Amino acid sequence: MRVRLPVGRPRTRPGAVAADKAYSSRGNRTYLRKRNIKAVIPEKKDQAANRKKKGARGGRPISHDADLYKKRNTVERLINRMKAWRGIATRYDKAPESYLAGLHLRAAMIWIDDLLKIAD
Repeated sequence: MRVRLPVGRPRTRPGAVAADKAYSSRGNRTYLRKRNIKAVIPEKKDQAANRKKKGARGGRPISHDADLYKKRNTVERLINRMKAWRGIATRYDKAPESYLAGLHLRAAMIWIDDLLKIAD
């Protein structure tokens, strides 16, 4: 996947990856660290308890950017609203152009709906 900036070559890796607790593992964090990608993944309670049980040998607590994690929630809610349209959720359109047109149409419908809610 390529991330496009306003000017210059497209980036080939993101600055950060936001994921839920299911992806909190040493392997995932190590992989992201090697690629210089910030991991915004909250620590599981059992992992934190295990680390604390080890005391000083357990290592430092995992840093977590709560503000960036909130943005992940916003994106997930938008994806859920997009998938509320059955054609997008089940991908009835097999042609990429038709599917993309459906995504654009659904996004426009959500945007207009939000504008109408603000106007009320």
